[in-house]
Amino acid sequence: MKVKNVEKLEKSMVALTIEADAQEFEAAIDKVYKKQRGRITVPGFRKGHAPRKMIETMYGAQVFYEDAVNEVYPDLFAQAVEREKLDTVAYPEVELLELDKNGFTFKATVAVRPEVKLGKYKGLTAPKDEVKVTEKDIDGELKPFILRATRMVDVERKAKKGDTVTIDFEGFMDGKAFDGGKGENHDLELGSGSFIPGFEDQLVGVKAEAEKDVVVTFPEDYGAQELAGKEATFKVKVHAVKERVEPKLDDEFAKDVSEFETLAELRKDLGNKLAHRLEHQAQDAFEEALLDQVTADMTVEIPDPMVEARAERMLEDYSQRITSQGIPFEQYLAMTGMTVDILKAQAMEGALRQVKTDLALAAISEAEKLEVAETEIGEECQRLADQYGMKAEEVKKVVPLEDLKKDLMNRKAAKVIFDSAKVGKAPAKRAPAKKVEKEEAKAEEKKSAAKKPATKKTEAKTEEKKPAAKKTTKKAKTEE
Repeated sequence: MKVKNVEKLEKSMVALTIEADAQEFEAAIDKVYKKQRGRITVPGFRKGHAPRKMIETMYGAQVFYEDAVNEVYPDLFAQAVEREKLDTVAYPEVELLELDKNGFTFKATVAVRPEVKLGKYKGLTAPKDEVKVTEKDIDGELKPFILRATRMVDVERKAKKGDTVTIDFEGFMDGKAFDGGKGENHDLELGSGSFIPGFEDQLVGVKAEAEKDVVVTFPEDYGAQELAGKEATFKVKVHAVKERVEPKLDDEFAKDVSEFETLAELRKDLGNKLAHRLEHQAQDAFEEALLDQVTADMTVEIPDPMVEARAERMLEDYSQRITSQGIPFEQYLAMTGMTVDILKAQAMEGALRQVKTDLALAAISEAEKLEVAETEIGEECQRLADQYGMKAEEVKKVVPLEDLKKDLMNRKAAKVIFDSAKVGKAPAKRAPAKKVEKEEAKAEEKKSAAKKPATKKTEAKTEEKKPAAKKTTKKAKTEE
């Protein structure tokens, strides 16, 4: 392997021109041949026993070239990165420049960790909310307890908004039932907005055992393109109409829903917990404001692929959280009318903020000559072990120690900022809950609607991927 050229580009991008010699290319071709010969058909030979020369004669001398390039270039790229001492932060873009029997040359354009020039990061001032819990706030905290104790009671009257109807439904378009438009014994709260516009309104006034045709038009931006903007008729059978009966708020209620003997004790406990939570939110907002000041005052040119890689990681994490709640991610996308590209675009702003913060903290760690001791890593492993009911040694096996060390270093750097900061005038509004918490809450609400076809549709280094090199030859006939 030979690095023919290293070109530094704008925004911390580097272009490497790398050459693979004949020996390296030949070894890659032979490796690909051995992998693929069992799937290649050559008349007169048992599958897997055709000589390489025979295959190349039949299908062309270049039959294995493309796969051989893809087989070997990631290792050559990694060697070049190590040789040039580059700190890469994203996938490379690869372009094949030359290819023949004597080897090949390719260009890999990759983002590297940018240089950071810090501004002020000590003695900063930021606002922080003053936490006050009112009786109205406690009323809000009490609502989930009331909801859990609320009973649904069958009524014989006509349904009104706020009631829940138990229905069977099936959707038809041009007289034909369409996929995903059927449900049985489905509980639908009228006025909840969980079904497409117009559906719930047409069930106001129905009674138990009634049958009704509900005619609706799917929104133009509906997730299923074959339904978007189209009119459909849902045949609905109403099994029951139910209304909510809330409990009486007294000491007996408190005993039923909590470990407290009186309603006053329950309200006091809820108030204390809310104050604690709001204090944490206020502190988080205060610290985020300080970090924003640090990143705004530093000078750095961040490569776009670095931000894109972080956004992809965020999207992967989000997908895993949705899936862990029992909703297949593809189904979640269909339910919300979203796409992977839309979610990634929405994640870009947060990804940029995370990247800026990481770069700033790394620069502060270097400026302050911060270090993480082995004992600190051990203590963190034990903390995680206690948190997740594991052994410390098990944590070390599943959590990369370098990532753990980086996290501890970032915390130390952040502490340098926070410990020297002062609280300024508090803003008028209370610090909002974190967006991720809101998204998880939305996902939880969606979980119960996972089978509602009529609902609205509404950083670190990464492994080098293997994008296909430019196709140069015809492929051998293979049998999968």
